[in-house]
Amino acid sequence: MAAQYARGAAPVAVIRLRNPPLNALSSAVVRALEQAVKKADTDPAVKAVVICGANGKFSAGKHVLAAEALKLGIIDEIVEENTIDAAIRLANKVSGQPLNPRRLSLKQVPSLPNMDAILSKALVKVKKQTRGCLAPEVCVHAIMASVQLPFTEGILKERELFNLLITSGQAKALQYAFFAQRAAQKWTTRSGASWKTASAQPLQKVAVIGLGTMGGGIVTSLLKAKISTVALEQDQKHLEVGRRAVTSLVEHEASKMQRSSQSPDACDPALLQFTLDFGALQDVDLVIEAVFEDMTLKKEIFRKLSEICKPTAYLCTNTSALDIDEIASVTSRPPQVIGTHFFSPAHVMRLLEIIPGRHTSPTTIATAMGLAKMIGKIGVVVGNCFGFVGNRMMAPYIEQAVFLLEEGCKPEEVDQALEGFGFKIGPFRMSDLAGLDVGWRSRKGQGLTGPGLAPGTPARLRGKMRYSPLPDLLCEKGRYGQKTGVGWYQYEKPGGRIAKPDPWLHNFLTGYRGAHHIKARFIDQQEILERCLYTLINEGFQILDDGIACTPEDIDVIYIHGYGWPKHRGGPMFYASIIGLPRILAKLRKYSEAHPDIPRVQPSAFLKKLVSVGNPPLKEWMSHAGHQTSKL
Repeated sequence: MAAQYARGAAPVAVIRLRNPPLNALSSAVVRALEQAVKKADTDPAVKAVVICGANGKFSAGKHVLAAEALKLGIIDEIVEENTIDAAIRLANKVSGQPLNPRRLSLKQVPSLPNMDAILSKALVKVKKQTRGCLAPEVCVHAIMASVQLPFTEGILKERELFNLLITSGQAKALQYAFFAQRAAQKWTTRSGASWKTASAQPLQKVAVIGLGTMGGGIVTSLLKAKISTVALEQDQKHLEVGRRAVTSLVEHEASKMQRSSQSPDACDPALLQFTLDFGALQDVDLVIEAVFEDMTLKKEIFRKLSEICKPTAYLCTNTSALDIDEIASVTSRPPQVIGTHFFSPAHVMRLLEIIPGRHTSPTTIATAMGLAKMIGKIGVVVGNCFGFVGNRMMAPYIEQAVFLLEEGCKPEEVDQALEGFGFKIGPFRMSDLAGLDVGWRSRKGQGLTGPGLAPGTPARLRGKMRYSPLPDLLCEKGRYGQKTGVGWYQYEKPGGRIAKPDPWLHNFLTGYRGAHHIKARFIDQQEILERCLYTLINEGFQILDDGIACTPEDIDVIYIHGYGWPKHRGGPMFYASIIGLPRILAKLRKYSEAHPDIPRVQPSAFLKKLVSVGNPPLKEWMSHAGHQTSKL
């Protein structure tokens, strides 16, 4: 029952909202509440009505502290006794009295000077920050209506704005994103029977190996969750640098928590032990290795961990692309080895890709998911392949962005198009922020750079596949991005944050095109968006068909929380379902015909299959997937 009506001996009816867990005002609750109020209104014995929430909770809702509510006149009093009894007593007290003086809508609100100018300034700021997301902007308009219009007109304006949001399509996307995130946590319900019985093991003490940017952020996340942590580095110099960085992060987080009225003792430095000694890891429950993306180094560390850590300890590798099975192969406990791909900065970013290997046990997966929850992360279980889900999909997106430069675009034109779509940061500003040398190091490790791979023909081929050496050429010139002050953009100094178009880079691109007989052409924003986004989506369909992700919802959660995909567009796979799969397929065919030397523009077989069976809704996609090669 959504709302329960009851009347005792007193002339007061009590209506209890029942919609666990938080008694949210769903349409069913509102209807039941309306019926209950009508029933009370027609009961001649009822003189007043008390509305409360069942189980001691009123309807959840945008919170006001009791003392502040009393000061504002929203409530009459604060009581220590049973709230319902106090409410019934108050109802009896005011029964029969005129209500108009008690109506909040009739209370005089003191006007603030320059309120119109303040709200106008706020609207400009919100529009700039939210990049096309309607809800925050509409909220400001609603506040404007409450300040500038009489109550009855303001309510009508608020309803008009609400209807605008409901019919915009963004509401559907945001609701989808909310439920997709919740579904990602229920990983045991979507896989084999053995997963359903798995439960997370308790973690009292965790170790982190490597105190660089990523490791320091992970340590901070653990301390915020009040987890006893051992932080290990390779030598005294790196340990001291790491100590200073972690201490600074912890102090900053504690200060933030204090400003937001949270308990700052969550970042208790007494929970943290710095060490150079692997022996200090003998009693930890779980280890997170967070060193450089170097397979040889990681395997050497995991050999040591296998020998030193207690038999029940779980061994996690923070990697963005490397093979979990190869790392696990050097240990005596492959069932307890798992990939945990944190996103930088790790103490801020909420996404955590969790990657089981071939032999990883369900209990290990459950424990990793439990750790994600403990430290406030959104854990998503994905399959083991190069780049997993997020970075594997990012590769064709970045690839297309670079090809667009070859064909005539400037970095700022590509970034502006994608930021206009809703990304907080475009691919080239993102690359400068992360450091061009990170990808360069990875490509060198894979043997994808060096003599013979630079473009030697007008088609700029590596074998039969088009390849652009532009990022490598910039790295060879020491242009790593923000850290060096120059990359795809120029900055005021090394470490600077403000990206400015670089005339040197523009001239370099002109010379590059001339050297390789490429005639520059005008490329509009639509082509930029389609080539970058549709190839990313195409890889998503391939990932689903390969069994690297369980559902399209998992991909969308990863992209919203790890890669800055605009939440009001619901994630790349949801966006594809809204655009329509036939349109996506047609555009990919168009671009693949124009660029036959770019394999990742070739439409995925799974995408073609879904179109052939009638463009089913997103919820039905996986019923058409093969999964013969599922990695989950």
